[in-house]
Amino acid sequence: YAMLLSLIFLIVLVAAVVGFVFRHEIKTNFESNLNLALRHYNMTADRHSEAVDTIQRTLHCCGVQNYSDWERTEYFTQKGIPRSCCKSQDDCSEEDLKDPSKAKLKVFVDGCFFLVTSTMESKMSVVAGISFGIACFQLIGIILACCLSQYITNNQYEMV
Repeated sequence: YAMLLSLIFLIVLVAAVVGFVFRHEIKTNFESNLNLALRHYNMTADRHSEAVDTIQRTLHCCGVQNYSDWERTEYFTQKGIPRSCCKSQDDCSEEDLKDPSKAKLKVFVDGCFFLVTSTMESKMSVVAGISFGIACFQLIGIILACCLSQYITNNQYEMV
């Protein structure tokens, strides 16, 4: 049991170290995937488009760096900026969303990449604290399992 807990502890430790070491690559990957999702954004409800809409609505952001990222997409030429960028759904018309100067007043101007990464980084201390607590419980479990094993081994001959 102690060996199994030790193996799990090492796997979690390696995963944490890899996540910490490659955090910049994770950010770069996220940014490129978000740019790709914007380029392939469409009117049909595919999962990438839904994810972009959810991020924009939840974090009150628009585009990757800012709302003008949408101007370089095929969706913008057809429909303008998506409605998920609107500050108020009632005050956002399709004509406003096709005109970048009018849209600036109606949509969120901040980009989603910075908001997502800053939200993730702000929550990292909570995740690290919970992970540290779990690791402490695992270490206690390993120590107690070793003590139990030692106790059973020492008392084996007295049982006869």
